[in-house]
Amino acid sequence: MIRFCALRGVVTAALLLAAVASGEAQQWPTRPIRMISPFPAGSASDTTSRIVLDQISQLLGRPMVIESRPGAGGRLGFAEVAKAEPDGYTLVTSSSSMASGLVLHKSLPYDPVRDFIPVALFGIQPNVLVASTQSGFKTIADLVAAAKAKPATLTFASAGIGSTSHMAAERFRLAADIDVRHIPFREGGLTEVMAGRIDFYFLPLAAAASALATGKLAVLAVSTPRRAALLPSVPTLAEAGYPNAGSSFWVGLSAPANTPRDIVNRLHGVVQEALQTSAVKDNLTRVGVEPQLMSVEQFGKFFNEDLAATVQLARDAHIEPPE
Repeated sequence: MIRFCALRGVVTAALLLAAVASGEAQQWPTRPIRMISPFPAGSASDTTSRIVLDQISQLLGRPMVIESRPGAGGRLGFAEVAKAEPDGYTLVTSSSSMASGLVLHKSLPYDPVRDFIPVALFGIQPNVLVASTQSGFKTIADLVAAAKAKPATLTFASAGIGSTSHMAAERFRLAADIDVRHIPFREGGLTEVMAGRIDFYFLPLAAAASALATGKLAVLAVSTPRRAALLPSVPTLAEAGYPNAGSSFWVGLSAPANTPRDIVNRLHGVVQEALQTSAVKDNLTRVGVEPQLMSVEQFGKFFNEDLAATVQLARDAHIEPPE
């Protein structure tokens, strides 16, 4: 009898805790929400997320406090969120760059799949292939011809080993069967291309938009299946003869694993609502981002497939983690 009463007490306590958690989830949010940005201010993921988060804040009636945690290819920011309380008050900007950790490091202080819940996709944008106007390259054919004429001579910039810009260039390198040299930069890669010291660079359209207005860059192609609305005269990689070289840069929202599904659903719904407002649509279009509406399950599948494809590309390109 005593054991039964003790067991009943344990069950009752568990039910009470579950009820409290459910009640907190239903009341969420009751205070400001921290949004960790693992990449520098002005990066494509940071720029895109700020556009959407401003509208989300208005819809929720609570501040979205964006905190930059750049460093180690996003590892610092992701590690902080992976260890955060899964209560909906600490979130992270997820993006194509989340796969960088899998390529950059032999081990991580978090698991990109198990430690996060992909909540909602904000949008997708093309990577653009740019070259200095000093190079004389006007088309991809010009670039490929130069690369084949002088193997291991042309250089391409990236934001670091395993970064989206690096992987987009590797995908193109394999598709075009060219021998070019990778020069990773922590920052300043685009400046080097504009100055003519680096031959070409793949980077998200949002990150390149302001530089394109300088007239120092030639845009040779976009990586998405369709031409970009901001660059209607620029062909796709497929149109240029490289259908297997396509890629895209996506930005979304993730939460720590075990965040209550009620909160995940609420966040997802608010994101979908924000993406359909004219202000968000206009601002995303301005930086070349196409909003994408996906269910939580669809985004989770998309997220996992993107990570797997990046890992496979690293194998195909023989990219080894430097540490």
